[in-house]
Amino acid sequence: MDSTSRADLMQSGLNLIAQALTLFDADLRLAVANRQFQAMFDLPENLTRPGAFFEDIVRFLVLRGEYGPQSDPDEAVRVRVEQARTFQPHYLERQRADGRWISVEGAPLSQGGWVTVYTDITETKRQESLLRSHSQVLSTQVLENSERLAAANRKLEATIAALQEAKRIVTETQARTRQVTEMVPAHIAHLDRDGRYVFSNRQLPRIFPGTRADILGLTAQQVLDPQTYDKLKPHLDRAFAGRNQVFEVTHSDSGRRVRISLTPDRGGNGVFVLSTDVTAEVEVREALTHASRRELAAKITSGLAHDFGNLLTVILGLQDRLSRADLPADASADVAATLAAARRGVQLLERIGQIAQPHGTARQPVRLASLLQDLVAMARPSLGPDVTLALRTDLPDRPLMLDPGQIQDSLLNLVLNARDALKGRGGAIRLTARANPPWLDLEVTDTGDGFTPEALARATEPFFTTKQGQGSGLGLAMVFDQARLAGGTLQLSNLPGAPGATTPGGALARLRLPLRPVDPQMILLAEDDDNLRRVLRQMLTGSGHSVIEAGSLAEAQNLADLPGLTLLLSDMQLGDGLGTKLAGKDRPPLILMTALPPGDPLRETVAGPVLTKPFGAADFADLVTQVIHG
Repeated sequence: MDSTSRADLMQSGLNLIAQALTLFDADLRLAVANRQFQAMFDLPENLTRPGAFFEDIVRFLVLRGEYGPQSDPDEAVRVRVEQARTFQPHYLERQRADGRWISVEGAPLSQGGWVTVYTDITETKRQESLLRSHSQVLSTQVLENSERLAAANRKLEATIAALQEAKRIVTETQARTRQVTEMVPAHIAHLDRDGRYVFSNRQLPRIFPGTRADILGLTAQQVLDPQTYDKLKPHLDRAFAGRNQVFEVTHSDSGRRVRISLTPDRGGNGVFVLSTDVTAEVEVREALTHASRRELAAKITSGLAHDFGNLLTVILGLQDRLSRADLPADASADVAATLAAARRGVQLLERIGQIAQPHGTARQPVRLASLLQDLVAMARPSLGPDVTLALRTDLPDRPLMLDPGQIQDSLLNLVLNARDALKGRGGAIRLTARANPPWLDLEVTDTGDGFTPEALARATEPFFTTKQGQGSGLGLAMVFDQARLAGGTLQLSNLPGAPGATTPGGALARLRLPLRPVDPQMILLAEDDDNLRRVLRQMLTGSGHSVIEAGSLAEAQNLADLPGLTLLLSDMQLGDGLGTKLAGKDRPPLILMTALPPGDPLRETVAGPVLTKPFGAADFADLVTQVIHG
């Protein structure tokens, strides 16, 4: 229903009311008047239309004698206009020039202006007169009480009308407030003294994925996962005790960093909660910290790598020659130890270089279960006879887009760290891999002593180590960097100990990476450069896709409608025309390739997705996912 229809419907409803009714806005202009108002005061049409001025209506009535004889009509008009501007609730009864009586009830509106109801009470007054003149039974006191009661009832009705209007305004204000808070990218809530949500802007799932939005009446313990609630509870207790709390927690399931502000209600009715996702802020903070340490590592590497490498080369050469000589047993052992130390120096130099300049990712289709089995087989001999390494997988039965080198390096590093945490006492290490959409979780746990509080806070910093001079402090920093490059995170925590124990039950290192199952497509590849087309075909088939080739626009147009095609991949500028001509309403999605830089006029005319040459399999896989799955 449009606004005109609604206005007509409202006017029709007002016209059904027996009393005359008007509503003036804050500028003393008529907003609404029903037909009875015009009929009661015999007003001209122009004074009953919306927009008519209150002063003009009063002047008309004064000049017509509605208010009795006036020695100064202008002053009479001015006085009534000034009274109207005060917007005070009022009730009065007056006799008109024609002898009829009316009651006038007015109530102000919160946004300015007022509503007035006019009732013809002539018959009521006549009955009261008859009652006064003919009733000798009723005493004067009873009659006056009756009159006062009638007046009180009329005032009560006016008050009820004003309260109903106030209730409507409060309801509308609450609705607007809720609408505004639901637009805020944070969770705003109010907990009562029992810890139950009495208000929520329904943004909790946005901050803590996996939670529910309809939480009113539930407690924080019922809504949040146990790990998150355990972190929150001490602060919540202090907030209920009247102390403001601002702190950060890491959501166990998603790895998001959340800043929570708890403000006690001044009325003692609970606690206000503001939760904000500050993951990006924390990542920037950590990136700056790591960048400063990488800069230091780069300076060390650039300044010492050449001389250090030459020195190690000389040491390795001399010690290798000595190892082949006929030396006493003690001397041979010293030579072997020197060789081992020199080789460790080479490894340390390589790690410093990796921290200073981390390489990118090279994702490709990987059967992760097989890769992990090979990794376990490779790692077991270095663990010793008293350490067990178990593997548990729960993975989709299809390849995943991963960088196998990074996966092996990172997990081997975590496994060896777990071995060192057992401190030669023996124990168990478990490697677990499971799909947790949209994440792939790779976890390494051990039965050692767990991380110290300092290690949990600083373990991913370059050069930080708890191995008392036997570690470089670069392993976990490298794993952290590789996880970030792959779009994931490295999360470190302690496992709970046995019931009643005060020490952890071991350490947990979770490598969380984006879960990207290989999604094979039937692709038409249009490229007029034979060598480049061959390279692209190998890249696409290596990623699990099926490829049909075309060396020109004409050939591609003849093949673009083949059944089974799910994607078109074309150079933007083919020898015989533009690849954009392959787009069609009933054809598969089209991805264009070009070496033209962003901002080039020809490239700016393309509305669809564009790959900038050169690109890798990972870039193509990401864009295909966006195009095929939206």
